[in-house]
Amino acid sequence: MIREPLGLESGVVYLRPFDEAWAELYRAEIDRIEPILSGNGVRLEFHHTGSTSISAMPAKPIIDILAGLSGAGDRQKAIDALQLAGYVHRGEQGIEGRDFFRRGDPRKYHLHLTDIGSAFWNDHLAFRDFLRADPETAAAYALLKLELAARYPRDRPSYIEGKTSFVESVLERARREAEEG
Repeated sequence: MIREPLGLESGVVYLRPFDEAWAELYRAEIDRIEPILSGNGVRLEFHHTGSTSISAMPAKPIIDILAGLSGAGDRQKAIDALQLAGYVHRGEQGIEGRDFFRRGDPRKYHLHLTDIGSAFWNDHLAFRDFLRADPETAAAYALLKLELAARYPRDRPSYIEGKTSFVESVLERARREAEEG
């Protein structure tokens, strides 16, 4: 039986082993939506983030896309264009300055729209880049994720909360290293 590389129902926590196809699926999605965005006068900077962007990391089979705006006046235009591209706008979802979108049923893509250089933007890139550069920390994160997924297979809020202190400690280390230069 061939398994789809993407898709997860709401509320479920299920991790798959890292799949090389995730990078290709990210690129294909960007290639799909960029003409829709540019046709509506929207230019965004994109990055593949989340666990599907980190080699060897087990992940929920959902591609996270960080989409950056360079001008705040374009936010509504970007929201409208992303909806034309098939994304469901879910608002800020408790994170000020970030618009959250999802696509697929079950969900396959999460898109986070924010301003380039915002705290949300910087933290997502710093976390991803730190784990890519530090295999020991990445392995510790993978183990934590697997333990939490086993403990909370139908409780996504508890799974997320269980990762919070680890994520915050990695971000603190990443910021400290950036300051030290």
